[in-house]
Amino acid sequence: MPVWKAMVKAAAALGRRTAGARGVDGCRASAEKRRALPGRTPMIFIPIAPGIAFDPRELQERFVRSSGPGGQNVNKVSTAVQVRLDLRAPGSLPATLRARAEALAGSRLTSDGVLVITAQRHRSQDMNRQDALARVVELLRAASVRQTPRIDTKPSHSARRKRVEAKVRRGAVKQMRGAPDPD
Repeated sequence: MPVWKAMVKAAAALGRRTAGARGVDGCRASAEKRRALPGRTPMIFIPIAPGIAFDPRELQERFVRSSGPGGQNVNKVSTAVQVRLDLRAPGSLPATLRARAEALAGSRLTSDGVLVITAQRHRSQDMNRQDALARVVELLRAASVRQTPRIDTKPSHSARRKRVEAKVRRGAVKQMRGAPDPD
């Protein structure tokens, strides 16, 4: 099953945006007819930030066995999901956002630039799939926030003067601690 079909529910829960509000002829009705045709699927984008939306079809998923306790269910069913997103491949995300996401990913990023999120908190595939998608979206939203650059500031003239005076005072106190002169 393609990834986008499985993630339609999760996308609806996180926010849904459908591309192609109007048809080729500019009419909304023709767009609705085109969307209703069997075999044609609407494009669902998940909003990340104003003007930035993520296409969940860029994700690749793989189901694996969960680790830890869980009885027979763990041994029989592959409920954990590994979601992969290639951050270096061109896609629906801007290059600057992908670069910041690479920096935020840490150990979840492979040497090839693929983000790997493993979700196994829940006992069902669907819940783990939604959890993984939510974690990918959370990372992308964190990467969409630009850090304001730090502006270097110099200490004021009076601050420099006070610092030097304090050093001189401290030096005088330390000078007094020595053994008295035998004169």
